[in-house]
Amino acid sequence: MSRQTPGQRAGRVLMVLAWCAALFLATRFFGQWEARQQNPNVVVSSEQGEGYVEVKLLGNAQGHFVFSGYINSQPVEFMLDTGATDVAIPAQLAKRLKLEEGFGVTLSTANGLSQGYRTRIERLQMGDIVLRDVRALVASGLHGDQVLLGMSALNQLEFTQRGGTLLLRQTTNR
Repeated sequence: MSRQTPGQRAGRVLMVLAWCAALFLATRFFGQWEARQQNPNVVVSSEQGEGYVEVKLLGNAQGHFVFSGYINSQPVEFMLDTGATDVAIPAQLAKRLKLEEGFGVTLSTANGLSQGYRTRIERLQMGDIVLRDVRALVASGLHGDQVLLGMSALNQLEFTQRGGTLLLRQTTNR
């Protein structure tokens, strides 16, 4: 039976701790990398000029424009959806945002019919672009926390897509 000296025992413990730390750091790094692949616009940059505010968004690996923003000063994640008539919000998220429940509607989605209700968003923000009193739907059939940014918001902006980049522009009165 061989005996380890206290120095050898401490060395093995430190080696195990070093491996655990390395695995922890690698897991965090790749988790953050994966999140950036899904939403490359966690921090939305804006540019202001005379009479306009612009936001530039990068497409994610699937070609979707996903970005961080705010509804009534609460952080949310948006996905641009030009095929959606209105901004569409998952029911669980709408509860958390404390959105007022309007009249009920039947929604026709890619997954079939579902129930929801109309609501209004007092303040929707993307970078320095701020939209007020935006028509929206709360959809029980939507899952997760991603808000579909539909035409009820987009029709208040100019937008141009080129080479995996989307430029949103809001004209301002000065």
